[in-house]
Amino acid sequence: MARAERILKKMGENPQNDWKINDFEVVCRHYSLDCDPPTGGGSHYKVTSKYLEGILTVPAKRPIKAIYVRKFVSYVASHVSSGEEASDE
Repeated sequence: MARAERILKKMGENPQNDWKINDFEVVCRHYSLDCDPPTGGGSHYKVTSKYLEGILTVPAKRPIKAIYVRKFVSYVASHVSSGEEASDE
């Protein structure tokens, strides 16, 4: 199992752990999600998928609250399932 897959699994099991934005970036890179850092004085990273509409925002500052971790895990799962459907066509 790749490092990113282990991180994502642990995020799902324990979203209240002290997660760092670097963990989010590793998972995004592995699953081909765009993870753009804050610009122009912003405070949130923007996670986007080529298969999904909308933007998921994750705060750049720690501690990252569990609600953001849960949303991220769900977003990655939706991205993966949408990507599998697109490759089947």
